[in-house]
Amino acid sequence: MRPDFDAKRMNAADHAALMDAVRRLEHVGPALRLANAVGRKVNALKNLAPERATKIIDGATMAAMKVALRAALASLSGKPVRDRDRAHKLLVAASGAAGGAFGLVSLPIELPFSTTMMLRSIADIARAEGEDLRAPETAMACLEVFALDGRAPGENISESGYFAIRGLLARSISEAARYIASRGVADEAAPALVKLMAQIGSRFGFVVSQKFLAQATPALGAIGGAAINLAFIDHFQSLAKGHFTVRRLERKYGPDHVRSEYERIAKAREPDEIQPPAA
Repeated sequence: MRPDFDAKRMNAADHAALMDAVRRLEHVGPALRLANAVGRKVNALKNLAPERATKIIDGATMAAMKVALRAALASLSGKPVRDRDRAHKLLVAASGAAGGAFGLVSLPIELPFSTTMMLRSIADIARAEGEDLRAPETAMACLEVFALDGRAPGENISESGYFAIRGLLARSISEAARYIASRGVADEAAPALVKLMAQIGSRFGFVVSQKFLAQATPALGAIGGAAINLAFIDHFQSLAKGHFTVRRLERKYGPDHVRSEYERIAKAREPDEIQPPAA
């Protein structure tokens, strides 16, 4: 029989896991640092590419969201998801090499492919953190990862923090999950799913734009494109690890307690100095 657990107390291992999640979710990841170093601001896109290029990027982003949705829904059928982290990275690197070699014209093909590979990797991480991949809510939580670091220029940190983003998406995710659960199968054109894809895509598109800026650098070439895509998948894998760690701890300690401790860690200037509650 499982002993009663004090939800107000978090053991040292779980507290360390939460601290790691805060670092992953509240700091700019390597993909964005790389893109910022190369392209500076997304506004520079207007100077690097005409209106047609912007439309191509937006179209590729939404196409990527649609194929990612199909991949997420496929997991609901009970198909096994195998941990193939190395294979995912190799495939994403290969698609990045194509993007670096052929530029913008390859984006409508490269981005949906690399996004699908990232979604499968995110599902691996979710499963490792105790999620049931056959549950519609888990599938939607996997897609949610693509929105977790879409910080627009000048956006206040309070508007883009992890729990703020989850709050913005919570209703749409709940509606989409209920729709899938009630129908048994999902039509990607259903209003609940279209709304969720639009919300996630608008934030994911910001990161995609920065990725394009980096890959649009003259003489970058295939090797540089592959390196950027590796940083890209590493970034979202890190976000997924943080996201599903938080969800695992919420199941164990309750959402309110986890959020309170998360925010306490996030506000600290030196997170390494935060100590877990006394045993």
